[in-house]
Amino acid sequence: MSGPFYSVKELLARLVSFDTTSHKTNLPLIRFVEDYLAQHGLASTLIFNETRNKANLFATIGPPDKAGIGLSGHTDVVPVTGQSWDTDPFRLHERDGRLYGRGTTDMKGYLACVLASVPMFKSRRLQKPIHILFSYDEEIGCTGVRPMIAGFDRSIVKPEMVFVGEPTRMTVVDAHKGPVRWEVEVRGRAVHSSMAPYGVNAVAYAGQLLGELAKIESHLAETSRDDRFDPPYSTLQVTMISGGTASNIVPVTCNFGFEVRALPGLEIAAIEQRIRDYANQCMMPMQSVAKEAGISIRQTNQVPPFSVDPKSPIVALALELAGSDQTFAVSYATEAGLFQDAGAPSVVCGPGDIVQAHTANEWIEVSELDRCMAFFARLADRLAA
Repeated sequence: MSGPFYSVKELLARLVSFDTTSHKTNLPLIRFVEDYLAQHGLASTLIFNETRNKANLFATIGPPDKAGIGLSGHTDVVPVTGQSWDTDPFRLHERDGRLYGRGTTDMKGYLACVLASVPMFKSRRLQKPIHILFSYDEEIGCTGVRPMIAGFDRSIVKPEMVFVGEPTRMTVVDAHKGPVRWEVEVRGRAVHSSMAPYGVNAVAYAGQLLGELAKIESHLAETSRDDRFDPPYSTLQVTMISGGTASNIVPVTCNFGFEVRALPGLEIAAIEQRIRDYANQCMMPMQSVAKEAGISIRQTNQVPPFSVDPKSPIVALALELAGSDQTFAVSYATEAGLFQDAGAPSVVCGPGDIVQAHTANEWIEVSELDRCMAFFARLADRLAA
């Protein structure tokens, strides 16, 4: 069965037109992809979230019962709120060899290349299948892909290996950091500010915790290093803070969040235990004044750091297809670590430059899409009889 042929630009224009900002549904885009694949004789499996307003999509080209090559990308994009765009961010615009629109680089350009390659993949006698894995909610902590990965070897076939198409300018990335995020709530006792010793100042104790985090940050910079990354160490930063009610009230609550961008191999549990131990020390004087006072620390998300053996078959294959002999490490995170932990070795390789991701007037070079299409053509040659 042969379906419609669309150029990669035409497909990218359709994908960009769907506003799949992470707080919105991605189902119109997923239904478009499902219908497009069906017209090419390909069945899709959808894995919905609990409220069924978002879905992952899994489809296979070639032998359906074999573990083949996964092509993975996320369908969600970051908001355009507060950004000044020269054009409509959800309508593709071409100028001077660049295609402008939200998600062109991160990462609907890659999705368009996958879909534009479907007729070519279908025309080949693939000895190993190509699996399409499109996910949701990558931008808010790689949460959406997890239910799809949980279905490996049950409802869907686990790929032998996975190419994650985040923007790398079609270079091969074999390692990246992993973000871990926490939320901290400090609860004190509110009193009139003239009677401060009889209260517990939540903001002041939060300040002590922030001081301890600054020490941990310095320790990481000195002891956790890998010169392949920029910056070459695990980083820690406070990302949000709020507290207090009025200038004449001892603050009863203070909340803040912090994040570690961990190098592969960093012991996250040790960092969390250190801050918990320090919080317990702070709570003793707090509770000597107010038994209801306390500090709670909650880990809200973790995306595993990613590192693959440089001698693994997927690295060799990716370098061959990319026409390169060098791999790279990056500081941003992807879904690759989750696939890797599930037993599907991965690399990151996709069109576009991460510098353009999340920016106003986001763009991707047409030449990058051409390079990705050539990569897929070489993959088809490799998998065909």
